[in-house]
Amino acid sequence: MSEIEQRQAEKPRRLGERLVAAGIVSGDQLRIALTEQDHDGEPLGRILIRLGFVTEAVMREQLGEALGQESIELAHAVPEREALARIPKEQAKRFGIVPISWRPDEQALYIAMADTFNLVTLDRVRAYVGSAIEIRTLLAGEVEIEEATDRFYGYELSVDGILHEIETGEIDYASLNAESGEYSQPLVRLVDAILADAVKRDASDIHFEPEEGFVRIRYRIDGVLRQIRSLHAHFWSPIAVRLKVMSDMNIAETRAPQDGRISLSIGGHVIDFRVSAVRTTHGENIVLRVLDRHKGILPLPSLGFDDATMDTLDLMMSRPEGIILVTGPTGSGKTTTLYSILNQLNQESVNIVTLEDPVEYPMPMVRQSAVNEAAKLDFASGIRSLMRQDPDIMLIGEIRDEPTASMAFRAAMTGHQVYSTLHTNSALGAIPRLLDIGILPDVIAGNMIGVMGQRLVRRLCDHCKTPYTPDAPERRLLALEPHGDHTLYRAVGCAHCDGRGYRGRFALLEVLRMDADLDDLIARRSTLKELAGAAQEKGFQTLAADGARHALEGTTSLEEVARVVDLTSRV
Repeated sequence: MSEIEQRQAEKPRRLGERLVAAGIVSGDQLRIALTEQDHDGEPLGRILIRLGFVTEAVMREQLGEALGQESIELAHAVPEREALARIPKEQAKRFGIVPISWRPDEQALYIAMADTFNLVTLDRVRAYVGSAIEIRTLLAGEVEIEEATDRFYGYELSVDGILHEIETGEIDYASLNAESGEYSQPLVRLVDAILADAVKRDASDIHFEPEEGFVRIRYRIDGVLRQIRSLHAHFWSPIAVRLKVMSDMNIAETRAPQDGRISLSIGGHVIDFRVSAVRTTHGENIVLRVLDRHKGILPLPSLGFDDATMDTLDLMMSRPEGIILVTGPTGSGKTTTLYSILNQLNQESVNIVTLEDPVEYPMPMVRQSAVNEAAKLDFASGIRSLMRQDPDIMLIGEIRDEPTASMAFRAAMTGHQVYSTLHTNSALGAIPRLLDIGILPDVIAGNMIGVMGQRLVRRLCDHCKTPYTPDAPERRLLALEPHGDHTLYRAVGCAHCDGRGYRGRFALLEVLRMDADLDDLIARRSTLKELAGAAQEKGFQTLAADGARHALEGTTSLEEVARVVDLTSRV
């Protein structure tokens, strides 16, 4: 018996035990289903659904966990038209599958199917699309697949095609809140298409900005806003209604600010959108933050830090108690860095607890909680509660005020390793900021492990970057000798980078590791200049120095470094 056949044979019993252990079905219900299975030989999951003991969504999730197979909820999925075009509706129905995503760079087609171990169906699909294309499967419910096949096929899914469809027809406002038949309404598909397009372009934020006669749509790609298209003003009201429905906002409230959350399956994996609506002169302005769980938590070595920085970070992380701060403006990658650190520290022998606003990326084994104004749970009171949870490591989303800072340092002083963020312009700037908040210098000294300051800069496209020799002012900014042989690179733009000249981002980092000498200076309330001098004597490199190094290495341009870091301090 092959491994797949063996897993198929074991699946019913393992699945039943799993459902009983999770409290989803009772032992009696499982025995009834197994008796039915003995009579007609149907799969156990299908019998449990038919008897009404479980829903299809619960069954799909449990099957996915039992088989180690990624699952997809087709009711909240956004398929790619390129994937649907590869397998026509008639063939998809015959195979019992739904094409979800097409990855041309990997020559891979993602399909949803009810039985991902059905080798006959998989062979038929491979024969149809061609052996050069890799088939990757996602687990879905049978009924979901039947409904999705009728829902996804036969409708225009491109933004331009949907706009043409809307312009030649009428908007049915009632169907914007419909639970079924949504794809018959082009405006529903338009919103889905815009969100999917933003994810495909690696946008971090989507801005819907109403003006007097039109609505502007902009994506933030690699940290820079870029206008994608403009729509007539009469589109905005139904688009706003649809976004509010999707994010569980009050569609009748148009004056007070509102926050919500959307979860969609795009390209075969779950994408969360944090939604904010604020009233402006020409209507509600809606901004969505894109939270891709697959990209949010990266292994620490893959963040691109140099060896010296990684060595310093390892030393800081090895200290059992104290506080480590990450500083930088909004959107500088602080959360990504902190999650990557926690991911490296996350193991069975330690208890990691977090208090965030809100929880952005779920992490296994980590006890994550969010501040809740309605429940009167703020950062300060939340830290007090978390300290009773026997934590070894604590993540506090942000230090904003004196009560939060005091509780964070109290946790650090009582044997916990604490991580948090602070809004300052540099790593050294964290010291006067904490003093300004009201933390005593004696408390900071000895309890702070270190501070990391970071900025995100765009990476030059390797296909089109152009070398040039720096002029005199640029040499001064980089602290270079006047006549040395140095080469810089500038952005040009090509098809590979969508004409931007940049592709992707990486972090500029400065790491200030505290020691006895720096603690002594802090306790004596030394000036920032004295602290900087002492730190640099110990090898501390500023953000400007890190940016200059990357510019000289050709990783990014001098113009890009100057956009996010003050290089004039080097003149």
